[in-house]
Amino acid sequence: MPVMNVIQAVNDALRVEMRRDPKVVVLGEDVGAFGGVFRATAGLQQEFGAMRVVDTPLAEGGIIGTAAGMALYGLRPVAEIQFADFIYPAFDQIVNEVAKFRHRSGGQYPCPITIRTPYGGGIKGGHYHSQSPEALFLHTPGLKVVVPSGPYDAKGLLLSAIRDPDPVIFFEPKRVYRAARGEVPEGEYLVPLGKAAVTRAGTQLTLIAWGAMWHEAEQAAKEAEAEGIDVEVLDLRSLQPLDIDAITASVKKTGRAVVVHEAPRTCGFGAELSALIQERCFLSLEAPVARVTGFDTPFPYTLEAEYLPRAPRILQAIRATLSY
Repeated sequence: MPVMNVIQAVNDALRVEMRRDPKVVVLGEDVGAFGGVFRATAGLQQEFGAMRVVDTPLAEGGIIGTAAGMALYGLRPVAEIQFADFIYPAFDQIVNEVAKFRHRSGGQYPCPITIRTPYGGGIKGGHYHSQSPEALFLHTPGLKVVVPSGPYDAKGLLLSAIRDPDPVIFFEPKRVYRAARGEVPEGEYLVPLGKAAVTRAGTQLTLIAWGAMWHEAEQAAKEAEAEGIDVEVLDLRSLQPLDIDAITASVKKTGRAVVVHEAPRTCGFGAELSALIQERCFLSLEAPVARVTGFDTPFPYTLEAEYLPRAPRILQAIRATLSY
């Protein structure tokens, strides 16, 4: 079985789906001849031509508006926004148009768009290349939000996203684009949307994370094990739809929960998860749900390592939750 990084897995997924379905098209800034700023679309235009791998102007609103038109006329567009920080010019198109087509048409006109975008810090990108805006889209009914943490899930989830009848925002953790490697099956396979993965079984505390922060959570769990603490790690993979059953089952077993994300703390998805856990697991909880997050500041360039919720900070939250 081939070993790939996340970029290679994304590229492979796009290639597999474009070969399978001639209605799949890719569009975005520099996705064609250049192959994308991170090389995620390298070689696709050479294989499928400029009519199916389209270099667009630097106009995010135009990219998503064009993709919406394509989808309504029967295509399966995969639009790339070069960095998640640049998605805001397309925000109106996404939340006021794309997210609502199925509902405003009574189900007659689905809008099957996949919007790929690299998100998060860890590459010294500073204020404008490091943000994690997933909560903004989770607050918008009609959108699905998916965040893989490694290459196997990146390929399987992307294939599922492209085939889904609803619009999907596919956040890719650029910090681990090349650092995360693993075996990826050849050909097509699907990782279903809305199914979390228990990547480490434990009995004393549930550690919930997604994307790049899953790697930090795994490291913190290993360090906790050295202290005799048995941590269960849950990789959400899909934030909407959310696998609330997996979360509930894990927290009822362990009695404690820590949520990790690198977006700012206030109104981050960790707040919603904390509320959901409290509503469903109140009688099983032995401590308040803890959050380890980014701070309520613009993403800093010089203090990036302090801003990101790294394993040492997560380990502190694990200890505090267990000693409550």
